Amino acid sequence: MIAAKDLSPAELAALLHFHADAGVEWLLEEEAVDRFAEFEKMKAARRAPSAQAEPTAGASLSTPAARRPQQPAAPAVERQAPRALTIPDDQAVEQARFAADSARSLAELKTALEAFNGCNLKSSARSTIFASGDAASGILIVGPMPSADDDREGAAFSGRAGQMLDRMLASIGLERSRILLTNVIPWRPPGNRMPSPAEADICRPFIERQIMLAEPRLILLLGNFTARFFFGGTDAIHGHRGQWRDLPVAGRNIPALASLHPQELLTAPINKRLAWSDLLTFKLRAEADNSAQ
Repeated sequence: MIAAKDLSPAELAALLHFHADAGVEWLLEEEAVDRFAEFEKMKAARRAPSAQAEPTAGASLSTPAARRPQQPAAPAVERQAPRALTIPDDQAVEQARFAADSARSLAELKTALEAFNGCNLKSSARSTIFASGDAASGILIVGPMPSADDDREGAAFSGRAGQMLDRMLASIGLERSRILLTNVIPWRPPGNRMPSPAEADICRPFIERQIMLAEPRLILLLGNFTARFFFGGTDAIHGHRGQWRDLPVAGRNIPALASLHPQELLTAPINKRLAWSDLLTFKLRAEADNSAQ
């Protein structure tokens, strides 16, 4: 087994990224610790002061120390972290809808989302991921849920997947600072698991309000979960991708195109040809839209 001290900085960074992507959030010591032995030492240390305070057989009971009764040691109280309040799912959805509908701008919606505590995903996440970039571009890209990199950086499409997205955008003349990026789910699920249907329902008012307030002309949906969330059904991304569909939002239909998530291209590079075809389709529609304005 290779010890951490024998790794180069680059190798150590790669190892840490691997563990983070796998959902590891706590690191243990390299050598095992005998907690039972530590507990016995702690008990012995607690008994030592009381043993020293006991009078010897020949000691006079008239001394103040001898007359003073021994106070029993107070039992150790285990501190527990406060538990988050559990809100029924339907009530949480109503609270989310009220908070989202009350926002009149993306800035107000971000504040409302950060103050919202009705979804249990927030209690285990480090960051609340909200739309970033330029809403005036008229182009919105939506991913599924935050990755470990997103959670650490506090922004959608971070890490290697984000770098892949940057290359995808550059291939059709776009860059992330000039478009709007967001996720369906604003909090990373523990261990990168899929959100439950109830969790998705609670988050729905916020992502729909983001789209309504951003008023995009075109939307690019990335990944299985994102396509199913908006289009419904159980088809994999290969059943949704490459087809323009109207996404009804606040009384208007917004053209939306689904494609593969950057992480899927890292996992299976052969999918890059499919993503490239989708990107060209998106580019042609965006150019036609610009010409019509």
